[in-house]
Amino acid sequence: MKNNEKTIEEDKVAEAKAKLQEKEDRVKTEDVTKTKGLTFESFDLPNDLQLAIYEMGYDKPSPIQEEAIPLILEGKNVIGKAKTGTGKTGAYAIPTISMIDKDDPNVQVLIIVPTRELAIQTASTMKKFSKYLDLEIMGALGGTSIRKDILRLENQIHIIVATPGRILDLAEKEVVDLSTVQTVILDEVDKLLSTHFMPVTRKIFNFLSKDIQVLLFSATFPKESTQVFQKEYVPDPQYINMIAQDEVTLKGVTQYYAYIEEKEKLHCLNTLFSKLQINQCIIFCHSYKRVELLAKKISQLGYSCFYIHSRMAQDDRNKVFHDFKNGDSRCLVSSDLFTRGIDIPSVNVVINFDFPQYSTTYLHRIGRSGRFGHLGLAINFITDKDKVNMFQIEKDLNTEIQAIPQDIDLNLYTI
Repeated sequence: MKNNEKTIEEDKVAEAKAKLQEKEDRVKTEDVTKTKGLTFESFDLPNDLQLAIYEMGYDKPSPIQEEAIPLILEGKNVIGKAKTGTGKTGAYAIPTISMIDKDDPNVQVLIIVPTRELAIQTASTMKKFSKYLDLEIMGALGGTSIRKDILRLENQIHIIVATPGRILDLAEKEVVDLSTVQTVILDEVDKLLSTHFMPVTRKIFNFLSKDIQVLLFSATFPKESTQVFQKEYVPDPQYINMIAQDEVTLKGVTQYYAYIEEKEKLHCLNTLFSKLQINQCIIFCHSYKRVELLAKKISQLGYSCFYIHSRMAQDDRNKVFHDFKNGDSRCLVSSDLFTRGIDIPSVNVVINFDFPQYSTTYLHRIGRSGRFGHLGLAINFITDKDKVNMFQIEKDLNTEIQAIPQDIDLNLYTI
């Protein structure tokens, strides 16, 4: 009987894979297609996990997944660097899920991320990967009721996805026992090792066992803080660097600038709305006040528009994030809250209404489009005060931001 059940499972996997291969997809770039030719079967993953992988639309591993999955399955500590939008979440989710013992009631995997929205998204992704595996996955994030987390932790939990402050709070209150965790993942590690988060991250590690498997992932790594942290907490790591020195930005994202005065920005934005074929777009501003004001102006122009920033109540942020991801609005105005890891495949245009000061911020902003090898467009509004920053960012990222043409080729950013 068991052999028959196994055959049925294998048939389901084969059927899901065949459907995926038949499905027409958008153009994909070398960021995700330049692989060694491995398949998910190459890693001897459980059939139930493979079925979920194919149903989620992954036909084969991306380069970072090819490199990271076997190392993680071997129990190695890994420091993985790959472009934003090239499958880093899958690179750690797939192997860690496959290693879970569902009969063990203790927390076995802890994933720490810097923002609440990313925690929600990552927990959702983990649930999709484990759809057929009967695992218990919990999101623990600030701005929500800690009482609900306490009640949830009275039951079996295999995986926790958390923001740093909330998981530390739960550990200090002795609500969660982190000593049972076998694998800890720091996603967007450059942020988690920043001056703001480093003290909290260190305190969390004091609650973990000393021989734990540690996985660090990001598109950018602060050299000094990473080296210090690695020396203390990540012995003998396997380094994976999928980013060549000359290609930090995604290949599928075309970058333009519009050189204008501050007072011309709204008019320029309105013109872009009328000329571009936008599936969904994210527009970035420096401050929460500018986010709210611009969203109001866009609505007055007659366009559907949401906005999101860190000063909003968490329930309101959750609703905006959920509704935008579901396609309820074509446009989202955001602060830099939304630059980290947020994966909404239908976003094909990013507009920097306010140009960022730092190259890391720019990199993560424009990485909201052109995800997983697809095509996208990044348009930057540049005033006199932004020129120096733009030149420096081009230099830091070894990229070119071109002057915006009169007409933008649809083939650069549409399906």
